[in-house]
Amino acid sequence: MNFARRFASSLVAIVAALAVAIGLMLLVDAPPFEALKLLVEGSVGSDVKIADTFMAWAPLVLTSTGLIVTFAAGLWNIGVEGQVMAGAIAASWVARTVDGPVWLLIVLTMLAGMIGGALWALLAGVLKVYGRVNEIFGGLGLTFVAQALITYLVIGPWKRPGVASTSGTEPFPEHAWLPTLPGLRISLVAVGVALVAVIIIYFMLRGTRFGLRLKAVGKNSRSAYLLGIPTTRYMLAAFAIGGALAGLAGTIQATGFLHRLVPAVSGGYGYLGILVALLANSSTIWVPPVSFFFAMISVGSTQLQLRLNLDSSLGGVLQGVLVLFTLLAQGWQSRRIAREAAEASAAPPVKLVES
Repeated sequence: MNFARRFASSLVAIVAALAVAIGLMLLVDAPPFEALKLLVEGSVGSDVKIADTFMAWAPLVLTSTGLIVTFAAGLWNIGVEGQVMAGAIAASWVARTVDGPVWLLIVLTMLAGMIGGALWALLAGVLKVYGRVNEIFGGLGLTFVAQALITYLVIGPWKRPGVASTSGTEPFPEHAWLPTLPGLRISLVAVGVALVAVIIIYFMLRGTRFGLRLKAVGKNSRSAYLLGIPTTRYMLAAFAIGGALAGLAGTIQATGFLHRLVPAVSGGYGYLGILVALLANSSTIWVPPVSFFFAMISVGSTQLQLRLNLDSSLGGVLQGVLVLFTLLAQGWQSRRIAREAAEASAAPPVKLVES
């Protein structure tokens, strides 16, 4: 019954979001069904578009999965965007300076990206647990710092010879690129890494002592501390894991998609990952399908501007409206369950009559 109710509330939220999106398109005199058709065709209408959608899917899965770890610990890791940038910077340094075979560069760039993202997240964690700085403010501040650092590197030490432009660095050597399928931009390495990350985090949160303790910290950190759980250590570990996965997303963006470091290397996947994690209701198993839906909208929305002269940001509006209605449905469902539980506890006990 609970599953049926959750499914029904989610279905209502999706229908409501689509209705609002259709209403917005009618307001701007845009054919709504043609626009929705273009979103689908622009994302999965050919092998090339499917490949592009999966290359947007992989970093989005990584950031969303990392956020679910921090959400499980009761932490709002809003600075994930900066952690993507930090991972891209570290991976770019390896790609620019280290020479070797492709397999070695893949390992080294990904390790560097994970370390860069984890360290950047740990800065927010240290500010949180030792400096009493809310992780939202600390994370957002560090994101601005990471953005400024990328801009400095692109127009400063790593600038193209004779050019100081924010368009990006020189392309990395080709042996530092993630290998792709012939004629397509999809990297099976990127897709495989994202899937492995989801599997690992799923089992970590579901069936390990670490995962159970992490959830206990997220539910009530003071009670967890009184029960002997080192809450500070678990919070920092959650930040490190989430940051490492975000750093992997930055590595994929830099070495697998852009092949250089640019100021917009994060692609907004950090902030979009927050929406995915919320829509997935912090359930790891739902991250891949929800991320694919969001990636379809992100990739397919470019066709709205090309074919219908509509701003591609309409896709972002659809994503935001969908998350809003889903959260409203989840809140309504939670209140309903709490009310039914309260009514059940307040009901008079049933008296047994002896025959």
